[in-house]
Amino acid sequence: MSPDDFKDAEDWLMAELEDSLDEEHELEMEDAVLSMKIREIYRKAHGASIPRADYFRTLLRLQSELIKLQDWVVHSKEKVVVIFEGRDSAGKGGVIKRITQRLNPRVVRTVALPAPSDREKTQWYFQRYVPHLPAGGEIVLFDRSWYNRAGVERVMGFADEDQVEQFFQDVPEFERMLVRSGIRVVKYWFSITDEEQQMRFLIRIHDPLKQWKLSPMDLQSRIKWENYTAAKEDMFARTNIPEAPWYIVPGNDKKRARLNCIDHLLTLFPYTDVPSEEIALPDRVYNSNYERHVLPPELYVPSKY
Repeated sequence: MSPDDFKDAEDWLMAELEDSLDEEHELEMEDAVLSMKIREIYRKAHGASIPRADYFRTLLRLQSELIKLQDWVVHSKEKVVVIFEGRDSAGKGGVIKRITQRLNPRVVRTVALPAPSDREKTQWYFQRYVPHLPAGGEIVLFDRSWYNRAGVERVMGFADEDQVEQFFQDVPEFERMLVRSGIRVVKYWFSITDEEQQMRFLIRIHDPLKQWKLSPMDLQSRIKWENYTAAKEDMFARTNIPEAPWYIVPGNDKKRARLNCIDHLLTLFPYTDVPSEEIALPDRVYNSNYERHVLPPELYVPSKY
């Protein structure tokens, strides 16, 4: 390669890196539509978070390690389930986005099930979750899970106490069965304070880009804060088993919560670099007899920007 070729490659790589950072910055623009009053109150309540440059640098490093973990899972045919639970607006979705952002969606997939249908309500409770469990070489992230029964279903009265008690008797053995079958089960609880949840709900109310995240059930959770607290404590006491322990992530600082969770997740697996074939771009083959056809202009997306 000539010096000019090296310079072109360097410029291209820099452009790719900047594009990657822009993508992450786009995710971070969470208060772009907030009223100045809400923004001022929120910043006073939080104080300084981790410096932006340090956050991005650490996040990119951790995401590069996640790629190694992904390759190891595929190579060794591991089966991984990661459960994300926590109060509404605790930051579960944010960390899941950062985990999956640079990974292969054919290997790492997110499961966020809606409320059960009338038919599903008549099934064995765990039945609708089983089809989403991983095969060898897959990682499944549950954005809420079977622990709905210990939380929202219990607090909001969608499950009676007999059903909740049956769940608590069943879930430890269910998870032990998963572990015995070769599935690694990791459980995270994202913890935020009463005041922090109130601020995040206010942000969602005032931000048109986030209002879809608020459901009537979310608003009811503000009224039943203590009920959720009691349900959470009972859940930890009865489902924190050695085969699948709970890990609590302090979530008031979103950036630190994401970094801490990803860093901890990586420590749970003995992943190593796996052998891979060297990739070489084949030479372009030109067919002198081929004549490219001109496509009609109506097939093209209008260039508005």
